[in-house]
Amino acid sequence: MALLTLTHVSKSYGALKVTDDVSLSVTEGEVLGILGPNGAGKTTLFNLISGDVSVDAGEVEFDGRRITALAPYERCRGGIGRSYQVPQPFGAMSVFENLVTAACFGAQVSEKEAWDIAYDVLQQTGLVRYANQAAGSMTLLNRKRLELARALATRPRLLLLDEIAGGLTEHEAQELVEELKRIKASGITMIWIEHVVHALLSLADRLLVINFGKTLCEGQPEAVMQDAEVRRVYMGLEA
Repeated sequence: MALLTLTHVSKSYGALKVTDDVSLSVTEGEVLGILGPNGAGKTTLFNLISGDVSVDAGEVEFDGRRITALAPYERCRGGIGRSYQVPQPFGAMSVFENLVTAACFGAQVSEKEAWDIAYDVLQQTGLVRYANQAAGSMTLLNRKRLELARALATRPRLLLLDEIAGGLTEHEAQELVEELKRIKASGITMIWIEHVVHALLSLADRLLVINFGKTLCEGQPEAVMQDAEVRRVYMGLEA
C-alpha cells in the first residue's frame, strides 16, 4: 500500500505552471529520488506535499487519508518531516534546543519525551559534541546535519530531503549518505531531491525525473539514467 499518493497535482503562479498534472506514489520504506534541471519544479513539488504551498488542482493523500487541505503543521504532526535546501535552524538557539522544539511541536510530545528524542537524534546524527553550540554558528555540513536532525526529531514516517548534499565535499557527502542509509534501514520512507547524482543513486530505489513541472521519466535508477530524453534534458547529452 502506498504511504503517499499525489493524483493529478498542479500548481501555477500566474501564467507559469510550475507543477503540471503530476501523479506519483511512494510505498512505505521506499526511497524515491527526484532529479530535474534547475527550475523544473522539484522544490514546489515538495512544498505541495508538505503543505507550504496549496495545490490548484489534484489531491494529496498520506497513509490513506486525504491531506490536500491540511496546514503544514498538521501534516508534520501526521508524520511528514522535511529539510530545506537552505538550512533554516533557529540560529540563536542551541542545537539541542532546536531538536527539543522540533520534538515538542512537531511530534507533539511532552518536554521530558522531547529531551529523550533530542538526545537520541543527537547521537544518531553525530551532533552530540555540538549540542550546546548556537545553531547559527555551525559549519555548512553541521547545519545540514542539524536540518536532517530537526526533521527526524518530529518522528516522521515520511522524510522529504531537499538537496541536502548540495555544497558538501565528496567526503562530507559520503558521510551524509551513510547516515541516510541507517535512516532507511530504520524503516523511514524518503523522497530525496538531489543534484549530487552519485549520492542519490547509492540510496534510491526508484527515480522520478521532472522537467517544466511535468513527469519526464520514472522507474528503476539504472533504466532512468540511460533514458535518451533524460540524458538530453538533465545531462545535456545527445543519444
